[in-house]
Amino acid sequence: MLDGWRARFERLRRRVRRIERRELGEFRNWLEHTGNLLHVSVLVFVPVLIGAVTYVSQISAEVSFLLFPPLASGTYTLFANPESEYASPLRFVGGLTAGAVCGLLAVRASNWLSLGSGTPGAVAASAALAIFAVGTVTWAANVEEPSAFSAALLTLLADYDEVTAYVLGVAVTTSAVAAVFYAWRELFYERRAQYLYQTTKGDDHVLVPVVGDDGTEAAMFAARLAGAHEAGKVVLLDVVADDAVAAATEAIESERTADGETAGAGSVGGNATGEGQSAGSAGGTGAGAGSAASEARERVAGQVAMRLERLANRIRTEVGVPCEVVVASESGGRANVTLGAVEEANCDLVVAPYEESHGSLSPYLKRLFDAPVDVVVFRGGGGEVDRVWRRVLVAVGRPGDTAHAMLDFATRVAGRAGSLAVCHCIDAERERRRAEAMLANLVETFDLGFETRVSRASIERFLAANATQYDLVVIGASTDRSAASRFIAPPTFERVADVETDVAIVHRGNQ
Repeated sequence: MLDGWRARFERLRRRVRRIERRELGEFRNWLEHTGNLLHVSVLVFVPVLIGAVTYVSQISAEVSFLLFPPLASGTYTLFANPESEYASPLRFVGGLTAGAVCGLLAVRASNWLSLGSGTPGAVAASAALAIFAVGTVTWAANVEEPSAFSAALLTLLADYDEVTAYVLGVAVTTSAVAAVFYAWRELFYERRAQYLYQTTKGDDHVLVPVVGDDGTEAAMFAARLAGAHEAGKVVLLDVVADDAVAAATEAIESERTADGETAGAGSVGGNATGEGQSAGSAGGTGAGAGSAASEARERVAGQVAMRLERLANRIRTEVGVPCEVVVASESGGRANVTLGAVEEANCDLVVAPYEESHGSLSPYLKRLFDAPVDVVVFRGGGGEVDRVWRRVLVAVGRPGDTAHAMLDFATRVAGRAGSLAVCHCIDAERERRRAEAMLANLVETFDLGFETRVSRASIERFLAANATQYDLVVIGASTDRSAASRFIAPPTFERVADVETDVAIVHRGNQ
């Protein structure tokens, strides 16, 4: 009884852990959208920082509650758009402090002119003088900050004896907020690729299913991908086809039959002993027929291994990447064999040659897309097999982990000496700014420079006009879209089948 409850509890615990891992994975993918990450940062850091300043104001009379409005708006500006011209710690501290100082000077000047503190005329004169002063100072010092104007005006509401304390409070609190923002931006936001984007630290053990002579281009492409990481490795897989084994078995049986007939012809006209030997030879041939299949399988496997080893030696010599060879049986289906090899060889990426069936992907590739493993389908556009992909174009449809994986793969094969471009096609001109901001958020996490291109043309027309300028075009597999969406608008790689350059179709296994 107790063992039964314990087993149920263990199953429940494993199920909960699987759900937690799936939810955490989906949340991490959601955070890979820069806009979502910034919204979360605003919701976390702005309330915490303002709450901390509020706590300090409650226990210290030196910090006035009047500084909260400009401080809150300025803090939001920092975290909501950390790449903007206003997201500068120096501009933030200098602007708000300059605004408070200008407000202080305006109050002192109004009182010095004997306008009478607190009278409508004094307040109006102080306000006008404060705004004029803060506009002049921030412009001259190049620390324009919208919150500086509110900081200057709020100085007029403070008691005359507390104005100096208000200015000091602005300087101290803004410095604290700026320090937190600077640490967040430099230690996390600018390095978010290594914390959030899985492709930057994975996809270095690459499996390549090679079928006959097909897959050589895909294998060289996989070697370039793996070579970008120190721990990179390529595993070449080929499957011993049942029809090839059957043909080899038939050939072996024919050879044995021919040998038996030759031996029988040599014993014609002999004595009884010779006839017995001939019969024994025939019996031996019949007994050996059962091992013909295993001998044929070994023969075919040896030929496949020799072919793979030649390709592996080429990869080791030209790319300098460790390369292993795996030969497997076809029993169980190619897709199951491939996925089993992925697990046994500890691979995290499959680079497969393009296979087509009735104008679409083959069932084998569709099966790989359904598995929880990253897949790149390589479609060669002609040219030399050992070519180097230095000019790479990445066509991005939407932000997310697939887009980051596409950019990461492009940087790997192109290297630091390569030329990289990322494009996005829009339907209307009003979408241009949003598209440019999206591309900027995507490329800023990479050390290499990208050219960003936004086009009003359809993706088919854009690639037809520009693809030949590049050695490689990287596009998504559209597996993150619903089935209805893919039915209405087929995946991009199906609509650009006539592109005369190499194409890499990227699928993320965590979709």
